[in-house]
Amino acid sequence: MQLAKNLAPEYNPIDLVETIFASKSFELERRNINEVVVEVQGKWNNMLLFFAWEANMHCLHLSCLMDIDCKIEDRSKIFELLALANEELWVGHFSYWAEQNIPVFKHSVIINDEETYFADKLEQMINIAIKECERMYPVFKVVLTKGMSPQEALYPITMTTIGQA
Repeated sequence: MQLAKNLAPEYNPIDLVETIFASKSFELERRNINEVVVEVQGKWNNMLLFFAWEANMHCLHLSCLMDIDCKIEDRSKIFELLALANEELWVGHFSYWAEQNIPVFKHSVIINDEETYFADKLEQMINIAIKECERMYPVFKVVLTKGMSPQEALYPITMTTIGQA
């Protein structure tokens, strides 16, 4: 077994996250040396992107919080929706932050010393999180606020269209 090399002690990918969003004039809050929060205007609503760096694991975590207040009491619908939505994902997963009653898209990536294109990988990670949240926002919205069944809510995005109009 090969021992993992240590990243330079001063390396922190949160600096890169900050640089990416600052260059695009996004509002961000650097909570501490290992965390930053960015508010992004989505197609349906604002989303909060939360980044955290865990240096010991060489892991960067991204959570994308969708601003939808849950109005239903039956949490079984929420968990059914999460299971069905996650079946369709290749990268990341949806979760539910019970304390705040909001859905969250999460993804983590391990960074090693040999990473040469990490900025590109990070941009791709951000784009995937935003795209998945925008795609699933209407589904979460009707399940969490109207009580629609997860299968009914997911039907429009899972059906395949054939031909052209």
